[in-house]
Amino acid sequence: MSDYKKVVSPEHTKFLLNVKRKKAAVTATQIILLILFIITWEVLASQRLIDSFITSSPSRILKTLTNLYKEGTLFHHIAVTCTETIVGFLLGTLIGTTIATILWTSNFLSRVFEPYLVILNSLPKVALGPIFIVWIGAGSASIIMMALAISLIVTIMEVLSGFLGVDKDKIRLVETFGANRFQTFTKVVLPSTKSTIINALKINVGLSWVGVITGEFLVSKAGIGYLIVYGGQVFKLDLVMASVIILGIAAALMYQGIVYLEKLVFKNHPENS
Repeated sequence: MSDYKKVVSPEHTKFLLNVKRKKAAVTATQIILLILFIITWEVLASQRLIDSFITSSPSRILKTLTNLYKEGTLFHHIAVTCTETIVGFLLGTLIGTTIATILWTSNFLSRVFEPYLVILNSLPKVALGPIFIVWIGAGSASIIMMALAISLIVTIMEVLSGFLGVDKDKIRLVETFGANRFQTFTKVVLPSTKSTIINALKINVGLSWVGVITGEFLVSKAGIGYLIVYGGQVFKLDLVMASVIILGIAAALMYQGIVYLEKLVFKNHPENS
């Protein structure tokens, strides 16, 4: 068996090449559309067909980013927001998954806390911002708590729903062979819900960014949210647009990190996918 070599048919090779070509075509089209959008935006602004004071322009945004870099504050603001987001993301994912696991192990607790989870999920989390500031103080801790508050309940509900949706016959089968609750969870439930957990991570990426930026809107001395608020207050819309673009790039990179993690998980354990 160790000397066995997988034989790939010409048809399968042709199919893989076709898939790669389509993927490359999609990527190329996306890049072309982005370039065309930037060029069109710059031309419209330079020809005064749109008000560059309100909409800014790529050249003005680039100049703003260059000035921030020369001042030595660009990467500082990015680092502050990214650190807060990553911490909030990790806390929301770990705590949410842990609570979902506890609720899965006890049907009684799951039924008791279900209405509270629904109510907390529907509660506008922005309203909790001033409370966190008073409780914790005006700093990064309250901003991280804001991100945690927004992502935690969604994580619990998403992961718990995945746990409860596992095939009951599989659970009964391993229990028939004498598996305890912990073995059932680690051998059946957890592997069967990898997709659900990955989806929860993807959702948490966006929610964590929303929570952090909202927190920075309320109280911050540094960060991308701070730049957006400051730029709006002094009517430096170039700074606002530059900050939004930085935010979009950072969020996209973080999301791609989760996509890469997903590929690794399903590549190493395809049998449970």
